Amino acid sequence: MSATRVLVLNSGSSSVKYQLLDMSDGIRLANGLVERIGEQTSRLKHTPLAGGGEGREWTGPIADHDAALKAVAEELAKDGLGLDSPELAAIGHRVVHGGKSFTEPTVVDDRVLAEIERLIPVAPLHNPANLTGIRTALALRPDLPQVAVFDTAFHTTMPESAARYAIDVETADAHRIRRYGFHGTSHAYVSRATAKLLGRAPEEVNVIVLHLGNGASASAVRGGRCVDTSMGLTPLEGLVMGTRSGDTDPAVIFHLARVGGMSIDEIDTLLNKRSGLVGLCGDNDMREIRRRIDEGDARAKLAFDIYIHRLKKYIGAYYAVLGRVDAVAFTAGVGENAAEVRAAAVAGLETLGLAVDGGLNAVRGDEPRLISPADARVAVAVVPTDEELEIATQTYALVVRTN
Repeated sequence: MSATRVLVLNSGSSSVKYQLLDMSDGIRLANGLVERIGEQTSRLKHTPLAGGGEGREWTGPIADHDAALKAVAEELAKDGLGLDSPELAAIGHRVVHGGKSFTEPTVVDDRVLAEIERLIPVAPLHNPANLTGIRTALALRPDLPQVAVFDTAFHTTMPESAARYAIDVETADAHRIRRYGFHGTSHAYVSRATAKLLGRAPEEVNVIVLHLGNGASASAVRGGRCVDTSMGLTPLEGLVMGTRSGDTDPAVIFHLARVGGMSIDEIDTLLNKRSGLVGLCGDNDMREIRRRIDEGDARAKLAFDIYIHRLKKYIGAYYAVLGRVDAVAFTAGVGENAAEVRAAAVAGLETLGLAVDGGLNAVRGDEPRLISPADARVAVAVVPTDEELEIATQTYALVVRTN
C-alpha cells in the first residue's frame, strides 16, 4: 500500500496525546499534547519532528474532544501533515481495557465500539475517554481505518492458573473478575527489544519486564508470550506505585468500611490516589524521594525500602514462574532513569545470577543497554519503552494484512 503514515491517539478524560509516524522508515513526524480539555485554560503543545519546523504552544478554551482533535488536525496541517493527507494509512487508538474479547489489535466497527463500552464497569476511568477519542476520530475521517490497540491484549496469553482469582467461579464469571493486566503495549515492546539486545529471537528468551513509572507493573514473558503479570482486574494490584497501594489484604477494605466508617468511594480514592509512595512519604517523584533520603529523611527512606521490597518479591516470584530467566529489563520513567532503584532491586540476588555493574548502571542514555557484568548468568537491561511506536506498528501491520 502507498499510504504509510499512522496517527497514534491516546485519549484521556481531559487530554489527548498524539504522535504521527511514517512506518516506511519508522520516522516520527510530529507529536503533541492537548490537556485540560473542557476548561478555559486548555493547552495544546505541538512539536514537528521532521523538516526542522518550530514547536508551537497555545492556551485557550477547548470545549471537548471533538474540538481538541480538530485543533490537532489544524496543527498537523500547518506542517503539511493534515488528516486529509493521502499518505495517512490509519489512526491507531490506545484502549486500556479489552477484557477477554480482544486478544490483538482490531479494526473498529459498531461491534467493537459496543464491546469497549460494555467493559466500562471494569475500566470506568479509561474506556469512556478512549471511546470518545475513537468516535471523534471516526467523525473526522470515517473513510480511514481506525484500529484499537488494547493494553490488556498482550496479557491474554496467561494460563488460567495465573489469570483466575481463587473465588467462586460462577460469581467471577458473572462479573468478569479475573487478572487482565495493563501496560501491555510496553511489556510487548520491551520484551521483544530485550531479546534483540541479546541477539536472540523473542521465542528463545525468557524475560522479566519491570515497567516502573508512576504506575508500575511486572510481567513474566516466556518465549515472547506473557505468562503472568502483577496488575489484575484493575491497575491497582501489584507493585507499590506513585499513588496506588499495589497488593493489599482485601480485608483492609472491610475494616476501613466497618471500623473507619469510610464509604466505598472514599476507600477507592485512598487506595488509588492517596497510597503508594505519596501515601507513605508525601512524594511520588522518585528523584525527590532520593533527595530526601540523602538528607536523612526517615519517611522517605522507609517508602523507598517498601517499594524495593515489593519489587524484589516480584522478581523472585517471576523467576520461579519462568524457571529459567535470560534477562530482567527495567523500563518507563523510574526504570529507565533511577539507577538507585535498579541497583537496590537486584541487590542480594546474586545466587539467582543477577547483578548490576555500578559503572554501567550509572550511565544514562536513550538506547537499550546492558547494565550487568559481562559474565553475569542473567542479563540486566535498561530498555526505553516506546508505546506509541508499538501501537503504530501493530496498527500498520493489521491494515497491511487487511488490505
